[in-house]
Amino acid sequence: MRKNNLLYTAWVLILITGSMFSCKPKNAGDAVSGDAAQQVYVAPGKYDEFYNFVSGGFNGQLSVYGLPSGRLLKIVPIFSVFPENGYGYSEETKPMLNTSQGFVPWDDQHHLELSQTNGEIDGRWIFANANNTPRVARVDLSTFKTAEIIELPNSAGNHSSPFITENTEYVVAGTRFAVPMDNDNGDVPINTYRKNFKASISFISVDKNSGNMNLAFQLRVPPVDFDLSHAGKNKSHDWFFFSCYNTEQANTLLEVNASQRDKDFILAVNWKKLEEYAKQGKGKKEAVQYAHNVYDETKHMATSTIEKQVLVLDAKDFKDVCYFIPCPKSPHGCDVDPSGEYIVGSGKLAALIPVFSFDKIQQAIANKKFIGEYDGIPVIEYEAALYGEVKKPGLGPLHTEFDGRGNAITTMFVSSEIVKWNIKDLKVIDRQSTYYSPGHLCIPGGDTKKPNGKYVIVYNKITKDRYLPTGPELEQSAQLFDISGDKMKLLLDFPTVGEPHYAQAVAASLIRDKSVKYFDINKNQNPYVTKGEAESKVVRNGKRVDIYITQIRSHFSPDNIEGIKAGDEVYWHVTNLEQDWDIPHGFAIKSVPENAELLVMPGETQTYKWMPKKAGIYPFYCTDFCSALHQEMQGYVRVSSAESNVPLTFSTGKNLPDSATAPPLLDK
Repeated sequence: MRKNNLLYTAWVLILITGSMFSCKPKNAGDAVSGDAAQQVYVAPGKYDEFYNFVSGGFNGQLSVYGLPSGRLLKIVPIFSVFPENGYGYSEETKPMLNTSQGFVPWDDQHHLELSQTNGEIDGRWIFANANNTPRVARVDLSTFKTAEIIELPNSAGNHSSPFITENTEYVVAGTRFAVPMDNDNGDVPINTYRKNFKASISFISVDKNSGNMNLAFQLRVPPVDFDLSHAGKNKSHDWFFFSCYNTEQANTLLEVNASQRDKDFILAVNWKKLEEYAKQGKGKKEAVQYAHNVYDETKHMATSTIEKQVLVLDAKDFKDVCYFIPCPKSPHGCDVDPSGEYIVGSGKLAALIPVFSFDKIQQAIANKKFIGEYDGIPVIEYEAALYGEVKKPGLGPLHTEFDGRGNAITTMFVSSEIVKWNIKDLKVIDRQSTYYSPGHLCIPGGDTKKPNGKYVIVYNKITKDRYLPTGPELEQSAQLFDISGDKMKLLLDFPTVGEPHYAQAVAASLIRDKSVKYFDINKNQNPYVTKGEAESKVVRNGKRVDIYITQIRSHFSPDNIEGIKAGDEVYWHVTNLEQDWDIPHGFAIKSVPENAELLVMPGETQTYKWMPKKAGIYPFYCTDFCSALHQEMQGYVRVSSAESNVPLTFSTGKNLPDSATAPPLLDK
């Protein structure tokens, strides 16, 4: 009977949600006031005030927008091959997509986190998660390039990731799916879930100077599903808080079987004590395999190393590290206010928002106000940890961020709105409709000690009737609201690339002036660099041919190559000799189905592997507009049969046509 009631409730929610999108709301056309365009207008030649970093969802990339204009500035490839610049195609970047399972050219990128110092965004790096093949990446914000990717063993569904401590000591990643551990027998019946499946939380340390990541240790926890997380601040700095669901430990039809209980949990983890135990040698080292990929910006190339060991600490063995706090069922968000005192939980199926007190949690632990244990972990009494509840905020609360003025703003997925409420008195102040089904939102610095309460950006899952139709699927969208006053005000809709999930935003001034404009050619340590046209050459070693080729406006050197044979393994080592900002050069050859172009930054070297299969003349050219003579930036390579005796030759400007066969010129 209980299951039938739950199914009925689920259908009611679906019907409510569906009815919201069945027709255009009466006020959808006039939701934006008359002066909104002026507030988001950025004049030609002027910069946006904020960078907005938005997850790409199923495209595996990171999108960068300017705010308040909503202009797309860049797509940064991280976990997926990217033909626009050859990421994952060039020999230098292929190792970035290596895993313990081999080369993986796609992933699902959900969440982002900007690095912090003393609880404030420092503008150095942004971390990104890969949900499908569990990985965490670090993007360097001086180059907007992926600098490092580390795979996570003992994990599946790296959704609860990557969340950081307030000095970026650790990036933390929880698993969405419980699975048998890597060193266990994975060939077990699925319905032995409760016996054989476990979950992991990975703690990745970050070097405070270089940013280099290291999988420091993992926490083994009961087989529940972990969702969003945040670290504490100030007095709660030593703690991490994770929302988790499926406390029923179901393995089939979770929409019913993982919604049986009135409450799931927030897991509070004292990471500082856990770190101490790890340094003391507690826990157990397990044999695993995971890839650690690093891009060296001095060599302009990546390396991939397979690591084979991880330190694991089991939560049940350390009674002063982990505590469960009951939370309305199916929580998605877990957010900590700027003071570090208030922890907000959001149950997707709840009609209230619980706010927990860090001080009360500590008192409850000290006084052992527990209602029992869950798989060996103490469970704190709900009321003992609770500060209070926001009553009737809306339907389907998901994600909360803070405006720095004592208020919180929460997305309501089912009722399609954002709601502002006061943290202290828990009263709703304002609510505004969104279009439609908002998942996450972003206030610049909204999860730090010092939010910038000027804007909130809301990321909608559905955009029906907001844009021109483009077939069965419409692009997802973001909406920009002014939150500087008492009432929130919708300013702008703008479509986004992929499906936006989590996002971060920061004042542009923190990053803009640190941006690398070009790479010093004299510091290029790529083993195949060509630092001047006089050094360009073609070298054969058996069936391998290395072409050391340069680019500069507006020609290649060499640009005529002969003596390549069908079946050769040809490596084009392309160096861009430019030393000026915004002069990349592209490189592509006719009919290379297994490859894409290269986009080579000024002062950089990238390598293009080519396996010619048949004889012929193959043009190559620059794919990225670079000058008025961009069209003239081209060359030819001649491929002869494997049995031919055509000598290997190369030149620039010398292999001219026979003048006796030239057509008469029209200007004579």
